[in-house]
Amino acid sequence: MKEIEVVIDTEEIAEFFYNQLIRRGYVPEPEEMEELADITFDYLLEKCMIDEIFEEEE
Repeated sequence: MKEIEVVIDTEEIAEFFYNQLIRRGYVPEPEEMEELADITFDYLLEKCMIDEIFEEEE
């Protein structure tokens, strides 16, 4: 199986959830979106769909 590099940005996840919830008639708070994004990221880690890689600071 071929390995590909995927970058997951929790801010992008939060924005995606926010837009989807607005389209469905919900009015989420920004803090709720951050929590949903973190939960989604943790889920992907737990299911071994992604690996968390910390970039070294320069």
